[in-house]
Amino acid sequence: MSKVYEIVTQRIVAMLEKGVIPWRRPWKGAPPQNLITRKPYRGINSLILGFSGSSFFLTFNQARAIGAHIKKGAQGLPVVFWKFLDGKGSKQQQEDEESTGTKNRRTPLLRYYTVFRIEDVEGIPENKLPEIIKASAVEPIEQAEKIVENMLQRPEINYGGNSAFYKPSGDSVTVPVKGAFGKIEEFYSTLFHELTHSTGHPSRLARKSLEAYAPFGSADYSREELVAEMGAGFLCASCGIDNSTLENSASYIDHWMKALKADPRAVIVAAGQAQKAADFILGE
Repeated sequence: MSKVYEIVTQRIVAMLEKGVIPWRRPWKGAPPQNLITRKPYRGINSLILGFSGSSFFLTFNQARAIGAHIKKGAQGLPVVFWKFLDGKGSKQQQEDEESTGTKNRRTPLLRYYTVFRIEDVEGIPENKLPEIIKASAVEPIEQAEKIVENMLQRPEINYGGNSAFYKPSGDSVTVPVKGAFGKIEEFYSTLFHELTHSTGHPSRLARKSLEAYAPFGSADYSREELVAEMGAGFLCASCGIDNSTLENSASYIDHWMKALKADPRAVIVAAGQAQKAADFILGE
């Protein structure tokens, strides 16, 4: 399982080393999805595939099933998933179950399979090729506003000041007014970031990284910030907002690289929690 974490983390770190923050991207075209099932990829998979230059993917077996084949030399991309097994886990898991009284729990194992961009597949039948994705009739900013308005169990939102933050003790979000931002997209990206933090409140998803929120630069701080960053990215993507407008400073990128290299599990765990947070805010 550690190999899967390392494979994914290495890809994310490679993007950061190129000055690219994968959870901050201009949303262009369709979200990454499987060509055959048309099911969108979620969580960490949407980040891995989102910068591949394609929106549609399929496995080797899916290509063969429709009479197509992978181009020679084409490089596949990993898609991770959890597989749950019944029975005993590791010795440490068994000891944890004994101490907590939670025996016979299903053991989660992280696995991955490989997909290829449709641009790297030849012989795809015409009836399997994707149609042009039509843009939503709803304007991105209008859609972003609806996301905020329709959020269930929404925390109190205060506008004003010169800083943005979520206050767990009062369950309230504070962001500067819209006019304080250079672009309206930055306002919503910032608001989505703080709303993602708010989903960790005990009355919502009870996320441990928020409950144990720690000083800037600490491991706990980095974990929760990573969740909020990714959550904002998923929400921006859902309404077609460009959230790449925020400055990608060298110090910021260096911070994430150090955090991910120190804990290969961090990026996959955070992406899963961020997807849950985005789903909660979207009411899905």
